[in-house]
Amino acid sequence: MTSSARLRIHRSEASDSAQTFSADVQRGLSSRPKSLPPKYFYDALGSQLFEAICLLPEYYLTRAEDEILATHAEAIIDSLKVTPETVLEFGSGSATKTRWLIEVLLERGRPDLRYVPVDISTAALERSARQLLGKYPTLRIEAYASDYETALARLRTARNGSMLTLFLGSNIGNFDRDEAGRFLRAVRRALRRDDALLVGIDLKKGRELLEAAYDDALGVTAAFNLNLLARINRELDADFDPRAFRHVAIYNEALGRVELYLESARTQRVRIAALAIEVPFERGERIHTENSYKYDLDEISELARQNGFERKSTWFDRQRLFSSNLLLAI
Repeated sequence: MTSSARLRIHRSEASDSAQTFSADVQRGLSSRPKSLPPKYFYDALGSQLFEAICLLPEYYLTRAEDEILATHAEAIIDSLKVTPETVLEFGSGSATKTRWLIEVLLERGRPDLRYVPVDISTAALERSARQLLGKYPTLRIEAYASDYETALARLRTARNGSMLTLFLGSNIGNFDRDEAGRFLRAVRRALRRDDALLVGIDLKKGRELLEAAYDDALGVTAAFNLNLLARINRELDADFDPRAFRHVAIYNEALGRVELYLESARTQRVRIAALAIEVPFERGERIHTENSYKYDLDEISELARQNGFERKSTWFDRQRLFSSNLLLAI
């Protein structure tokens, strides 16, 4: 654990260990259809590639959410039933958008505000924490380098005072519908009545706009997806040829989700030395790497209602592409 007067970083040994990565890769590439968990996108290179994705003209999600928070941060804080003593954020990354809310709370008389970022990347936590502490001299940060489940388990026993929980960036869209419900119920168990969850949710829209957001013209998203194979090469001594796979992004309208795949361009076998296995691929066979679910407002309200929350308010960007939803714990 890293610790200083205003910063503590708790590291979970099990959050992204080599053993867990090995087991997940073996399980996913032995299954039919093949799959890899999207949490493994975010090694050091993957995190940098995702930051680049957020700057792409096709990837509207980051710009839209930043516009919402920049425009409506005060209204969001005004909509809370209690002024939070703690802001907890899942998948915090660089915490760039979170600063709009932190600034309002500090200005509203919470100089000792505690910020609790949770991210699987220790490097991202350390970088963002140093930047925030440099900018806000009274802010305290207690970070968790772990998966969400590990952090929630610890926070249920360690929390005190009122809390605003953040799940920004459409991260909830990476869960399927049942997983999203389980996540919200787990968050609700860590909250008290009238605490709040602010969740960013991408909205259903036309296929062309959605598929372009996940398959940009410069190929940055493709590089992000293919980096999964390069990571397996680096960490598990595999011989994937990323040039023998192509990035595929498809909007499945029936299920309301964008699906990401890595598709084998030829029949081939890949050796993974650390696992002592060879993985066969047919030409055109795909590895499923991510889903990104999209919602309409009725679906958001129902998701909240079924899992211990009430959708109190929703804010949109000017083009109504994205939504920030304030859910109150009931």
